[in-house]
Amino acid sequence: MSDSTRGFVMPGRDLTRRGALGAVGVTCGAAVLGACGSNAPATPAVPPGIKGKVIAKTADIPVGGGKVFDDWKLVVTQPSAGVFKAYTATCPHAGCSVGKVGDGVIECPCHGSQFAIESGKCVAGPAEAPLVAFPLKVQNDGIVVG
Repeated sequence: MSDSTRGFVMPGRDLTRRGALGAVGVTCGAAVLGACGSNAPATPAVPPGIKGKVIAKTADIPVGGGKVFDDWKLVVTQPSAGVFKAYTATCPHAGCSVGKVGDGVIECPCHGSQFAIESGKCVAGPAEAPLVAFPLKVQNDGIVVG
């Protein structure tokens, strides 16, 4: 068989069409599996335009609950009186936006994952990773992220 009928020839190695397709398949399959296996949260940047600005009043966030801010893809909670937390509102399972906040949990409407309002930790799957926390501070009666 000549070099032109076998496919590519590399020094010390023949690479046929079948071999080339197999190498591509293994490489692509590994990339897909690597992406699927990752349930770890990425570190989110504070959404543009809100860093250092008051985004809500403390009275707007109920004790034991919270509020989702869809425009900024974040959720602010008040696990106990005077304690406020901020998390990304993107569920680490499939990227859906979390919805309801109450009874001590943040719920994702897509697949039912639940996250603790005091830590962002996943308390009911299918998500395995927590919601990622944003830095937050209270200034007077305003909540400031960043």
